[in-house]
Amino acid sequence: MSQTSPDRSHESESDFDLRLAVEIDAPPERVFELWTTRLPDWWGPHGMTTRVVAMDLRAGGAFQTVMRTPDGTEIPTRGVFLEVVANRRIVFTDAYEPSWKPAPGHFMTAVIDFVPLPGGRMLLAACARHKSAEDRAAHEQMGFHEGWGESFAKLAALARGA
Repeated sequence: MSQTSPDRSHESESDFDLRLAVEIDAPPERVFELWTTRLPDWWGPHGMTTRVVAMDLRAGGAFQTVMRTPDGTEIPTRGVFLEVVANRRIVFTDAYEPSWKPAPGHFMTAVIDFVPLPGGRMLLAACARHKSAEDRAAHEQMGFHEGWGESFAKLAALARGA
């Protein structure tokens, strides 16, 4: 069983952060593997698909994905990984392009922690950090909790083998 809910425990850290946490009935190693090898199988709200164009999973490595809405609209995202610790943490940002050139329209930096829990379970804790309260509010209005929540629920089901 997995539970997804907004994690408001550290909001005092920054008014620019959005947080989400889900407990998953699978070990961090399994969930990390699915995050890094099967992103198209679970990333994005229901009805959307995701294509991985590039994923160089190392600090400084580039990533690029394209999400496709049900009406065919494509939403490209690109950036770089800032930190990758196998089975424990992934940090990425769209603040820079792969050449370390500042990206126009920078939106956020994401910190994803894979926290072991007793019994072969884990806590997936995500923090989306924004450069302003306005960007945070815009991301929340876009449906951050619903969209990331649906993605994490699909990831949890995949990790359980459902």
